[in-house]
Amino acid sequence: MNHPKQPHYYKYLILLYFRLYLTLVHASYAKSNLVTIPIIFQIKFILIRLLIGFVKYDTDIMYILPDSVREGYDRNKLAIKKRLEEFSAIPKEEYFYELCFCICTPQSKAANAWQVQKKLAERNFYDKPFDPVDILNDKSHYIRFHNQKAHRLLEVREQWHKIKAVLESDITNIEKRFWLFDNVKGLGLKESAHYLRNIGYRNLGILDRHILKHLVSCQVYSEIPNISGKKRYLEVEAKFQEFAEFIGIPIDELDLLFWSYETGEILK
Repeated sequence: MNHPKQPHYYKYLILLYFRLYLTLVHASYAKSNLVTIPIIFQIKFILIRLLIGFVKYDTDIMYILPDSVREGYDRNKLAIKKRLEEFSAIPKEEYFYELCFCICTPQSKAANAWQVQKKLAERNFYDKPFDPVDILNDKSHYIRFHNQKAHRLLEVREQWHKIKAVLESDITNIEKRFWLFDNVKGLGLKESAHYLRNIGYRNLGILDRHILKHLVSCQVYSEIPNISGKKRYLEVEAKFQEFAEFIGIPIDELDLLFWSYETGEILK
C-alpha cells in the first residue's frame, strides 16, 4: 500500500515533549525539587492534548491509495489526459448529442449510450426529429427505460435553445451544473456533471456505485455511502474532491481511472 504523506512535524513535536517530560521527571526526583512538579504536570497536560489532536487529525485524513491504483494511474495517465483533452475539443455542434448520451446512460451501459448517440447524429435527430424509441430499444445497444428516455430526448430537443444559451452564458460552471439539474428532466446531479465534463468542463465529481466502491477500497469510507438526495450527494462529492487533492490526482482523471477498471477502457 502507498500511504499518503503525513505531516511528520506533529510526530517530532510529540517526541520532543516526551523527551522533555522524562528529563524533567528525572531531574525533579534527583534533586527533590518540588517547584518543577507543577511544570511537569502542565507539560503532561499539553502532551495529552497534542496526542488527542494528532490522532483526530490522522484519522480524518488517513486515506490509502492501493498500489494497483497508483500503478494504473501511472500506466494510463497519458491516455486519461488525452481523453480529457478530447472532451475539451468537442465541437459545439455536437453538444446536443453529448446531452443525448447523458440522458441515456443512467442504469445503462455507457458503450450502449454511445452507440445510440452516434445513431441519433447519423439520422440528424435534432434537425429532423423523430421518435427515437426504436433506437433505444435495439437489443444490440439496449437502453433501459427506453420509452421514458425517448420522451426525454424529445423534450431536450425542444429545450435546446434555452440550454445552449445557459452554456454560452457568463454564469459559473457550478451555476450551469445546478441549472441543468433543476431544468432538464433526466439529468440528476451525477449526469449534469457528467455532461459538462464531456464537453470540456473540469473538476467535477461524477458519483456512481463504481466510484463509491473504489472510495471504500481507498478508505475514504468504511462502507458505500448513501448518495440519495442533493445534500448527501454533494457531501460525498466534496469528500471525493478532498481525497483527489490529498493524493495529488485531479478528480476527473481519478474518475476516468476508476471507470477504466470497470470497463477495461477509458470511455466517457
